[in-house]
Amino acid sequence: MITFRTEKVTGRVTRIYAVCTELCYLVEGDDRAALIDTGSGFGSLRQVVDQLTDKPLIVLLTHGHTDHAMGCGEFMDCDKYLSHVDEYIYDLHGDDKFRHEGMALAEDGVVVTEEDYIPTIPFSSYRDLKEGDRFDLGGESIEIYELPGHTKGSVVMLLKNERMLLLGDACNGFTFMHENHSISIEHYEENLKKVKEKVAGKYDRILLSHGNGEAPLDIIDGVIGVCEDIKVGNTDDLPMEFRGKKGWIAKAMGPNGRIDGGTGNIVYSKEQIWTDGSLC
Repeated sequence: MITFRTEKVTGRVTRIYAVCTELCYLVEGDDRAALIDTGSGFGSLRQVVDQLTDKPLIVLLTHGHTDHAMGCGEFMDCDKYLSHVDEYIYDLHGDDKFRHEGMALAEDGVVVTEEDYIPTIPFSSYRDLKEGDRFDLGGESIEIYELPGHTKGSVVMLLKNERMLLLGDACNGFTFMHENHSISIEHYEENLKKVKEKVAGKYDRILLSHGNGEAPLDIIDGVIGVCEDIKVGNTDDLPMEFRGKKGWIAKAMGPNGRIDGGTGNIVYSKEQIWTDGSLC
């Protein structure tokens, strides 16, 4: 049976470790709770959430990728929100064949069986999630900011009273920007600068959806810098392949992060640097 490890981030926020390296977060207010992301849909996340809270629940998804959205089948009784812009990628990532291939990505020692599989639900099950949406939980609220890049519908979430910014996969230490459904590096950099301005001064801690779940406060600036280096060719360009899609790691990595000591990184495609499609 698949188990999920949990840890308290604060009194109101619990981090949940799912089976394919992805992290989910439960945010509990005085009146209701919000589950941010539902993992790959392997194993019963619902059992874990029900043990953590008995408050009415909403589900908020950072984006439509398979490792963040596919556990929603256990939450049909809850209002579920996902940017409708991400329908183009949700349908691909929700495909049974694609998801079954993802079983191989489970962490070492975790065996995923057919009994653990949560079926994909129709995209029509989701309410639209967009910039400016605010969810009041009672004593805590979650504000939504759009950050297209990793996917066109990616959002980040500000936990206002906790003064935490959850970036999901939209900006992290190894941001995937090399897939066909990602936008150009040029456009992504513009979006990073916009969201940086909007959330400036509103947070003291950054949460991520992979790794240990934590990021330095300068992560957005660091990834903006990587975008600028990609545009001028100041990159190490280490080849990488993930699920059949090849890309280039912009900055060389060591066991403790970037070898040059910088913050953030991007896996990119040389065909997707400029918005007009021109090559470097």
